[in-house]
Amino acid sequence: MERLVDTVQRFSIDELRAIMRSVAGEDEGIDLDGDILDSSYTELGYDSLALLEVSVQIAQARQVSVPDGALHGACTPGGTVRLVNELVGAR
Repeated sequence: MERLVDTVQRFSIDELRAIMRSVAGEDEGIDLDGDILDSSYTELGYDSLALLEVSVQIAQARQVSVPDGALHGACTPGGTVRLVNELVGAR
């Protein structure tokens, strides 16, 4: 049997960027176009409230339960992409 993560489109950095933009808004002066995989959320200007909203939007978009504080533990967009793909694969 194929693993679910192989049959469902993987969560990508581009999908995360779109969610991050919707949370921060385009006029916030945050540059998400570069290589942000290893940048900390703090460096990108995202506080705990913004990360909570990112988490909610990921959960809605991917129908997964993102544990409270999980994005703080992921620390970076790259860590978040890996975490979401693990959560999707665990369904």
